[in-house]
Amino acid sequence: MLTPALLRYYRAAEVEMAKSKGSKTPAIEIVGKTVAVTGKLVSMTREEAIEALDALGASVSDTISKHTAYLFAGERAGSKLGRAQALGIPVLDEAALCA
Repeated sequence: MLTPALLRYYRAAEVEMAKSKGSKTPAIEIVGKTVAVTGKLVSMTREEAIEALDALGASVSDTISKHTAYLFAGERAGSKLGRAQALGIPVLDEAALCA
């Protein structure tokens, strides 16, 4: 698994990342988009998720607004989930974050 620390290392070393043969095309484009994270994540801490999203070029926000492109929601998601749904913001699960 490519961890946030490895992503930072490769980015600092200016390593060009290429998809391996047979890997899936990402379902979403997050470079330059504002995203948020809510709920309990199983495979990583919230801080690791934020670092990974930042390393992928997303801007991570603590709040949900009309400018939020995606909400990554784990278990026991709270008021951010309700706000995102009310604004029609796509809600993605942890699997989308780890893909």
